[in-house]
Amino acid sequence: MIRKPAVAGQFYPGNADDLRNMLHQLVPEYTDKRSVIGVISPHAGYQYSGSTAGRLLAGIEIPRTVVLLGPNHRGTGALAALAPEDGWQTPLGVVPLEKRLSDLIKRLIPAVQPDAAAHGLEHSLEVQVPLLQHLRPDVSIVPLCLAFGDTVGCELLGKGLAAAIRGFGEPVLMLASSDMTHYESAENAKQKDMQALKKVLALDAEGLLEVCRLRHITMCGVVPAAVMLVAARELGATQAELVAYTTSGEVTGDLSEVVAYAAVSAW
Repeated sequence: MIRKPAVAGQFYPGNADDLRNMLHQLVPEYTDKRSVIGVISPHAGYQYSGSTAGRLLAGIEIPRTVVLLGPNHRGTGALAALAPEDGWQTPLGVVPLEKRLSDLIKRLIPAVQPDAAAHGLEHSLEVQVPLLQHLRPDVSIVPLCLAFGDTVGCELLGKGLAAAIRGFGEPVLMLASSDMTHYESAENAKQKDMQALKKVLALDAEGLLEVCRLRHITMCGVVPAAVMLVAARELGATQAELVAYTTSGEVTGDLSEVVAYAAVSAW
């Protein structure tokens, strides 16, 4: 079974040639690449956040296997939903799902359930896939769509994911898909987001969840980011870097109401 793209032609070009041309514009060519354990990458339309995601992913070594962690914007399906398909299609071709790692995750984390419904119309993970294909044509993915929000759940899933990656025995990149503050002024968004990013750069998953709750920071992928941070620390990460921070206002010219985007790597 192959998942068909849900947002091709909306969030990114639906035509293969147009998509390749856009990716060449969005993704710089870096020769000095860093090996990292996890990243946070934005997931808006490519015209808004594609250059931020492209700059992030171009600067790291993309291993053959990438675990995609994203929010469930529609709230359908399981709370921790593992994509059950054999592959995901984009205009650039079909990306296979890494079944051996998926099986390890299911075995080690009972809360994770195979569920196509959670992924069917979700854009947050789909938009990452053409970027990964562009940089690593033989990439395979493990998509997880998350709809819970408690600290304990993030800890359990993060530690279970780290155990599965250790058991897998091959290099794996964890990619948490998230935008930052939504629909506030650029000034307010940056003020709030820097508080959240301070916790991210400290690899403090619990602190990230708490500051987003207390300061009403509308970071839609806060849970995927927290899970990634827990797993990254379990896998030996000791530091993180803010690679880029931008807003939609830099494209539209309207700074009164923006969506903000951050690119972070942890190693």
